[in-house]
Amino acid sequence: MRELVEQLTSLGRLDNVSLKALLSQCAKDDHVLQLLRDSAVRTAREQFGLGIYIRGLIELSSYCRCDCLYCGLRRSNRSAERYRLTHDEVMECCKEGYRLGFRTFVLQGGEDGTHTDRWLTELVATMRREYPDVAITLSLGERGEESYRALYEAGANRYLLRHEAANEELYESLHPAGRGLRHRLDCLESLKRIGYQTGMGMMIGVKGQTIDHIVEDLQLIERMRPEMVGIGPFLPHRATPLGGEPAGDLRLVLAAVAIVRLMLPKALIPSTTALATLSPTGRLEGILSGANVVMPNLSPSDIRAKYAIYENKASWGKEAAEGLSALEAELQTIGYHIDYARGDFNF
Repeated sequence: MRELVEQLTSLGRLDNVSLKALLSQCAKDDHVLQLLRDSAVRTAREQFGLGIYIRGLIELSSYCRCDCLYCGLRRSNRSAERYRLTHDEVMECCKEGYRLGFRTFVLQGGEDGTHTDRWLTELVATMRREYPDVAITLSLGERGEESYRALYEAGANRYLLRHEAANEELYESLHPAGRGLRHRLDCLESLKRIGYQTGMGMMIGVKGQTIDHIVEDLQLIERMRPEMVGIGPFLPHRATPLGGEPAGDLRLVLAAVAIVRLMLPKALIPSTTALATLSPTGRLEGILSGANVVMPNLSPSDIRAKYAIYENKASWGKEAAEGLSALEAELQTIGYHIDYARGDFNF
């Protein structure tokens, strides 16, 4: 397995058989997993040093037209607490975030039909006007190319749209009311064509997923070469059809993060909130697998629990914008520190 790690490190790719063998071994062999993670960390440090970029996460709305089987915001979840932030509430979040030192804001939300192009472009344009030096990242699901272009021209820089599953059969099983995998990939291609720094990614451990499926995901990511990649564990929500399923395997998540770092050395890879929710040390474990971004929560404190894609989401303490001193102290325990720069992709 050492040879496979070395090949991945030097070439940035492996064939399907080799990737499957490496992932399978990482799932059961601590030594192989550590070899892979160590190589990924060396690569990340060569690119970014010991700084970890921070993004201020603002969760716009818990309304969603979609009915994805794994998500607590799915439209069929009648017990979900719904809310929408106003324009002014978002700008208050930005004001506080800027004061704290954030230079990237991430607007995330369900696919809420009331978020028209006009409303969103006005919001983005206001953010751009009042904070000209920040990066604006959007994570608002599938929209038309004209919508993406209007938001880009209003001042957005980045767009996160996880592909979720590269295998069409698995994708369709998880998104029964969706527009299909091809449409999702078309959206990603539109975003890249327009000029966004584009992010994709997937869950590890969702029902029906196999090692072969993860290999397909990794190969798709390598082919599309996004600027950002988000990988986290599946976490169940009891009010969804997958609520009784087990959470994803931490080891496989860390292996996938490390592999992506070696495939795409310059990529911006978050150590996700889902990782921090799965394990008390999940945030640090992600960084020690090659991740270089964290996304503390800037949303108003009274609505954070309502944005419940999965249950028991970590959104306080080190996961919150107001907890940056605790995050800094935690990072220092492994030799890292917060980097307050915008952290754009280095082409």
